Amino acid sequence: MELDFNLYMQDLVQNARNELTEAGYTQLLTPDDVDAHLNKEGTALVMVNSVCGCAGGIARPAAIHSLNYDKLPDQILTVFAGQDKEATEQMRDKAPDYLPSSPSFAFFKDGEIVDMIERHQIEGHEIMSVITGLQAWFEEHGKEA
Repeated sequence: MELDFNLYMQDLVQNARNELTEAGYTQLLTPDDVDAHLNKEGTALVMVNSVCGCAGGIARPAAIHSLNYDKLPDQILTVFAGQDKEATEQMRDKAPDYLPSSPSFAFFKDGEIVDMIERHQIEGHEIMSVITGLQAWFEEHGKEA
């Protein structure tokens, strides 16, 4: 039996998307989506999703479990690196002081980048350390859930 790699990758990508949307993340699929959400007043968490092992094993679980907190950002968003390329590039343009990194997390307030958790802060780290970093942003900038 021959494995259809493209079909396998489509399933992998769709499952990775579904994990986040089922947890309440809104997908940013186009540059216009990015602008519409990140140009709003308030706070926004953006998870830059990917299909790498540290995304599935650390970043997505942290993204989901971090939402179990008393304070949350106004918007919970995601772009998919390597899939929604233009949307990902548009989001990265809004964080010019940071190198492209996936998976990663970006925190915005009133359309301006506040901080990022980059791949090197995810890969090889414990899920709980990533959750703690996200929830520190929520505590400082979030609103009561």
